[in-house]
Amino acid sequence: MEVQFDDLDKSDLILNCIYKGGKAPNMSAEPFHKLIPECENSGGFRKRLRQDGSGKYAYIVLYTSLEEPEWPDSLDEQTGVFRYFGDNREPGRALLDTKKKGNLVLKTTFDLLNDGFKLEDIPPFLIFKKTGHGRDIQFLGLAAPGNPNIVPGKDLFASWKKVNDKTFQNYEAYFTILDTGKTPISREWIKALIYDHRNNLNYAPVAWKKFVREGRNGIVPLRPHEEHDIPNKYDQLQSDEEGMLCLKILRDHYRGNKRGFEVCAANIVCKMDTNFQSFASAGTWTDGANDIVGKYIISQSGKVNVPLSFDCALEAKCSDVDDGVGVKDMSRLISRLKNRQMGVFITTSFVDEQAYYEVVENGYPILLITASDIAAVLRNNSISSRNIYEWLESVDSTALK
Repeated sequence: MEVQFDDLDKSDLILNCIYKGGKAPNMSAEPFHKLIPECENSGGFRKRLRQDGSGKYAYIVLYTSLEEPEWPDSLDEQTGVFRYFGDNREPGRALLDTKKKGNLVLKTTFDLLNDGFKLEDIPPFLIFKKTGHGRDIQFLGLAAPGNPNIVPGKDLFASWKKVNDKTFQNYEAYFTILDTGKTPISREWIKALIYDHRNNLNYAPVAWKKFVREGRNGIVPLRPHEEHDIPNKYDQLQSDEEGMLCLKILRDHYRGNKRGFEVCAANIVCKMDTNFQSFASAGTWTDGANDIVGKYIISQSGKVNVPLSFDCALEAKCSDVDDGVGVKDMSRLISRLKNRQMGVFITTSFVDEQAYYEVVENGYPILLITASDIAAVLRNNSISSRNIYEWLESVDSTALK
């Protein structure tokens, strides 16, 4: 769904809707100031104070491209968890001394969340991303700070970064996109947040009211529907320009080197989820393919309970964009799965419809990782075209025992 620029000042906020920018060659073409009452026109943090003189925020807009390799903001659509990096992105300033005071907003917000009092003073966060087309933007949802499955102290923390031999700190924050159902975020609520805050909950989404009442435990995340459509070839291959470049480098680097890509694939899977561990070669099959096995380990990091460990079989295929994974490729992995064992199929290409359908329809415990997933994993781990060769060199220096 799209809303044209001239209609923005009459529109509510609809999940995943695209809001069109104007055609003027200046800031007047920015959609934010028309779409959201009193919204700022620049920066990743766009704030608005209440009109009651309290000095407290009415709402916060978080704006991201989801494409910066040094600051890999990301949205996990399976859990609704949104990772966002603060605004101290260059050396020379203290953590909280930023121009837009975005990091101070994060600290204040998460302090309120962890104190558990005055949750009504936490402003709603409206998440938007660039579409890559002019000034068009897409609404990703209403977010609350924290997540029921992320412990306090892990949902906001300062990490070190080094740029031009200078080190500095920036925040890494975790929010949750709330399940607001099919009801849009109304302009009436946003106006009430600004001009009539004491009565704003009369217009607020049910999910936000629950968060204000219960805090972190009242967060109801937005999750995908139970039934999944089979993703098409385009969905499995798409990425931004930087991701496409990294995928091409991967394909060229491991062309004709299946063994080398298996080592790389295991590294990518472990970067995607650190519960994957200890991938190793268990021998060669009659078809010449290596049998790569590893573990998926669940642990509470305590000394009382023994970690829960699942065997995992890995199949890796480095392919060009038009060379998809077919039923024959998938059958090889399926035949190797033992009782209570899971599988991972990772490819720099895509899984064709029939092979994908066979995995889903038969309920095989196989995780499918395609080109777009690989690009996202690299981005989330700050691997870009500027440092990918250095990473590949480190990968190639290791071997699956």
